[in-house]
Amino acid sequence: MTIEQQLAAAIRAAIQRLYGVETAEAPLQKTKKEFRGHFTFVVFPVLKASKKSPEQTAHEIGDYLLREEPAVAAFNVIKGFLNLTVAARLWVELLNEVNGLPHYGMRPVTEQSPLVMIEYSSPNTNKPLHLGHIRNNLLGYSLSEILKANGFRVVKTNIVNDRGIHICKSMLAWQKWGEGVTPASAGRKGDHLVGDFYVLFDKRYKEELGALEARGLSREEAEAQSSLMAEARGMLRQWEAGDAGIVALWQTMNGWVYEGFETTYKRLGVDFDRIYYESQTYLEGKRAVLEGLEKGIFHRREDGSVWADLTADGLDEKLLLRSDGTSVYMTQDIGTARLRFDDYPIDRMVYVVGNEQNYHFQVLSILLDKLGFAFGRGLVHFSYGMVELPEGKMKSREGTVVDADDLMEEMIGTAREISNELGKLDGLSREEADEIIRIIGLGSLKYFMLKVDPRKNMVFNPKESIDFNGNTGSFIQYTHARICSILRKAAEQGADVSEPLSPQTPLTAKEETLIQAVAGYAAAVGEAGETYSPACIANYVYDLVKEYNQFYHDYSILNEADAAVKKMRLVLSANVAKVLRSGMSLLGIALPERM
Repeated sequence: MTIEQQLAAAIRAAIQRLYGVETAEAPLQKTKKEFRGHFTFVVFPVLKASKKSPEQTAHEIGDYLLREEPAVAAFNVIKGFLNLTVAARLWVELLNEVNGLPHYGMRPVTEQSPLVMIEYSSPNTNKPLHLGHIRNNLLGYSLSEILKANGFRVVKTNIVNDRGIHICKSMLAWQKWGEGVTPASAGRKGDHLVGDFYVLFDKRYKEELGALEARGLSREEAEAQSSLMAEARGMLRQWEAGDAGIVALWQTMNGWVYEGFETTYKRLGVDFDRIYYESQTYLEGKRAVLEGLEKGIFHRREDGSVWADLTADGLDEKLLLRSDGTSVYMTQDIGTARLRFDDYPIDRMVYVVGNEQNYHFQVLSILLDKLGFAFGRGLVHFSYGMVELPEGKMKSREGTVVDADDLMEEMIGTAREISNELGKLDGLSREEADEIIRIIGLGSLKYFMLKVDPRKNMVFNPKESIDFNGNTGSFIQYTHARICSILRKAAEQGADVSEPLSPQTPLTAKEETLIQAVAGYAAAVGEAGETYSPACIANYVYDLVKEYNQFYHDYSILNEADAAVKKMRLVLSANVAKVLRSGMSLLGIALPERM
């Protein structure tokens, strides 16, 4: 039983004894910093039973607790708010408890734990990963780690969109204007090379449209008469028909992209347990749709296309198969879902996809349910906001996106520049300094992305993300390195932080507050899991770091004369560092021991 649960039980007992009323809950909140106390109970819901003023009711409950509950050392009343001060020995006992748990805040995962599959990344093979993909990958990976920490079995999965008109555009451009170039001959990552041809296709396509419009055609007429787009669509039909030459080119160019993707994923620090490919799942989706057509769930129009009528569900009609028999994204998602639930005993399916696809997943859920898949209605769309730059949105076709590889390189370069200016890495070898700089740069990028409520749009400014004194990853990393330095020096002095502290160890109010903050990690992990929000962890960690730095500024640790107090402060520091490492690992961020 936590201190909070102990106090809540005592308050419920007080209300029953004083006013003859049983209450199921007695919610507590942390006392605001401007008032004395650790926990606050709001008495207004009790007034109907007490038939007294808020102040008198709060005093009566406080007096009862002071008499009957040893955990309460003092109380004060501010109008209808009862502020309770917890006995110091309970904080010492709590610190001992946290110190004795190497994985404090983590719930165990067993074979009986519910299985959650989380899909994230979902790249197209016609372009490299960019800034938007970075937010997606970081959110998906962090959510996976958070749900593991909450006791779930997790399968991290990716669906690669490796077929369709988009990849045919890159393939056609390479055929027409590539002159046999390869990643090796160009000295370029494969995903970047293929992306270059996607941009080139769009450039030539716009030139063709411009020429047609100059002859008096409307934009719609020009698009309908585009020979370049007709060739791309023809290539897609050839691919679906299994044309050997087209399939061979598709395999070659996708192979280039996969190699590039893997390099980017590894550097970003994300991974997957299972990767699915649209080229392998769309046929399963077509089969499911045709089965639904036979059962009367869907209908075929005169042009041969297949549709789902969702007007009874408050939506519109949804295209599932085009008139030429080719599939759409919805078809592929139906097939992928079917295969996944054949492969795994999934209890919950989570899709990490931007909020521009909210309608898509609303439809997917209904369609899966109509097709008889029990998991349909229960799927979760983890809908997150878009990430933009200070200058606005990015556009892949125009080549104006921020490349993920370039961004990571820029972040590491910025970390190097700032670290050198501040002299943070003086005395380290070149190898040590390079590794720490990498950790700082990527940690700053990840933290900046994840500290924002995922449901909100955000603007990413690289220059703001690395600051050793702000709400940044580097500030947290530096605090951890500071604690590690203290603990190294203490170890050299023969200090041992593994032994329990005496319950009589004296504590200051600041130390009690810091212990309370450390112990709050378990609740932060639980909240992050319930709300699907890595930002809960990021904000908790930042608040803990601020609390620790105030403590560090106000109190001596290594030079403390009282041996018991010195030991307590070292144990407290060690557990702050432990929680920081655990919390930041849920965000995929490493913490160096030296900076």
